[in-house]
Amino acid sequence: MPLYDLLSAERVAILGNPGDRNAVLETAARLLAGGDPHTAAALDAGLRERERLASTAIGHGVAIPHGRSPLLETGCGAFLRLAQPVDFGAADGEPVDLVLAMAVPEHHVQQHLQLLAELAERFADPAFRDCLRSAPNAAELSQRLLEQCRRSAA
Repeated sequence: MPLYDLLSAERVAILGNPGDRNAVLETAARLLAGGDPHTAAALDAGLRERERLASTAIGHGVAIPHGRSPLLETGCGAFLRLAQPVDFGAADGEPVDLVLAMAVPEHHVQQHLQLLAELAERFADPAFRDCLRSAPNAAELSQRLLEQCRRSAA
């Protein structure tokens, strides 16, 4: 499943006051769950558990919190741009302002790994990060992100 298929405009947001890492993960889980509070709580717990194992910050102000869940039938992603960067414990010491959270069904182990590799490669590109950081609003951010993902899927 390409990254483009995981994302939708409804799951792209700019957080004006993101709070701390746990608050960011909670917001990401709510977006991933699509309004289902039971699924949101389970995804939040899974994202936090994954963060406890090791930070999902990959450097350059980017984090990719992720997990698998038996509650999901298909994978999904949510993108958050944080107005104030948040400490995710990144190895490079930079706080995070770009977060792409993802959740896939429990049995999608290989897909999960492939998506993580694709995300790491995409966010390693400084021009891509700058493009997302310079979007003036959530609608433009969503359009830029989805267009970039659509191009890479082609």
